[in-house]
Amino acid sequence: MKDKPLDPPSQFLAALSTRGLLNHLPQGVFLVDHSQTIVYWNPAAAQITGFSAEEAVGRHCSFLSGIPCGRNCGLYDPQTPKPISGVRCTIRGRNGQRIDLSKSVDFLYDDKGEILGGVESFVDISPMKGLERRLRRHALDCEQEVRRRTAQLEEERSQLRAMLDAMSDFAYIVSNGFRVEYMNRAMIDAFGNCVGSCCYEAFFQRETPCVDCPIEEVREGRTVHRECTFPSLSRTYEGIDTPVHGSSGVLGKLAVFRDITVRKEAAERLIEANRELDAFVYTVSHDLRAPMTPIIGYAEYLQQNYAQVLDENAMKALRDIEMQGHRMMALMEDLLILSRVGRLEAPRRQSDTIKVVEQVLSDLRSALTEKQVAVHIGDLPNLRIPDTLLSEIFSNLIGNAVRYAGVEGKSIEVGGTVQGSRKQIFVRDHGVGIPPEERGRLFDPFFRGENAREIPGTGIGLAIVRKIVRLHGGRIWVEATEGGGATFRLEFDETTELSF
Repeated sequence: MKDKPLDPPSQFLAALSTRGLLNHLPQGVFLVDHSQTIVYWNPAAAQITGFSAEEAVGRHCSFLSGIPCGRNCGLYDPQTPKPISGVRCTIRGRNGQRIDLSKSVDFLYDDKGEILGGVESFVDISPMKGLERRLRRHALDCEQEVRRRTAQLEEERSQLRAMLDAMSDFAYIVSNGFRVEYMNRAMIDAFGNCVGSCCYEAFFQRETPCVDCPIEEVREGRTVHRECTFPSLSRTYEGIDTPVHGSSGVLGKLAVFRDITVRKEAAERLIEANRELDAFVYTVSHDLRAPMTPIIGYAEYLQQNYAQVLDENAMKALRDIEMQGHRMMALMEDLLILSRVGRLEAPRRQSDTIKVVEQVLSDLRSALTEKQVAVHIGDLPNLRIPDTLLSEIFSNLIGNAVRYAGVEGKSIEVGGTVQGSRKQIFVRDHGVGIPPEERGRLFDPFFRGENAREIPGTGIGLAIVRKIVRLHGGRIWVEATEGGGATFRLEFDETTELSF
């Protein structure tokens, strides 16, 4: 019995293999005959296009409105070699939506090598095309942003260079390898154009990098302050080195130098003048003490041994001589302390502040008992100040609080705080307070406020305190205590270089 002839669709399928193979492919596949009529349409083709097999089979393949295949089909074009692989085209789906495809086309042959028709497989690359479009858009946006930022950076660089050129201070930029990339006008006028040279050769006349070069610190993002001299100029400059990105984008440093020769010479003259003034005060105070001792002694002797001979006016005069003599001795003692403050060496260790305050309170025990005033000691940070000077500070501040503001039943508080490198001390009383108009002059030598007129004193104590505080990198001020009284505050920064 002869086999029953196969119908055309089965004939085509037999040439490829089984129907199940095509039905399970993830790619869309359809077959056409010589007239380009669709004879098979697999499930994946239906899923991609939206057209079912019933809607597609029997129709000319051009119903998909493909571009460019609608204009020129490559399958039966003798000029187009087969197979055709990886061609991109666009079709319209069942709902009219645009679908981007990547397809491959080839002839379909029977067992005798005769062309039965054509086979086309395709995949939906619409998501990929959309992604490509978004990527292109993003790349374009990035390119525009880069151009905008580059123009902005160039403008900022031009403005920076214009500002640097307008400066009278020296300024230059060096790369990570010590090569000079930029010099401002002031620098070129002084050294000539050294762009491209090594900074240590051009400016410091060295064959190797400077020993104290801050480039390593600058690489870590830090700003460095330093003082230096240029051998060819023989002047002193204050320098600031900061991180900066050079024209190549590599991190370098911007160095700016200001001529401080005149300022430094003036500072040195001032220091020398202060030394001479301190020496003069010390000499005068010391020499005046010698004649004062017998003057006071004779006044006391006359009062003790000639009281019956002298009248009341003479005795009063002797008492005034003795009182003024003691006042003069106290004043000279304070002047000696003031002159000696700047002569002490910088301390190597921190003083035990609480221990110093306790010793001061022991010395003031009689005055505290007499005034019936209690002193409360809170937390106190240790300070890098010699014990003798720290004692002088608290003796003056607590002593003044007892003498001028000690009110029976009231207290005096001594305490402090620490915030980072800053340490603060306060001495607070609850007396009559200090008028605002007097606070600005309170630390001037010999100044005595209105409330202190009737109380013995020299007016030197707070000037001594201020001098000690300044020499140790601190500052002092006075403010009103809430509810009445005065609070003296001292603040020290541990990072400040001491003025010794």
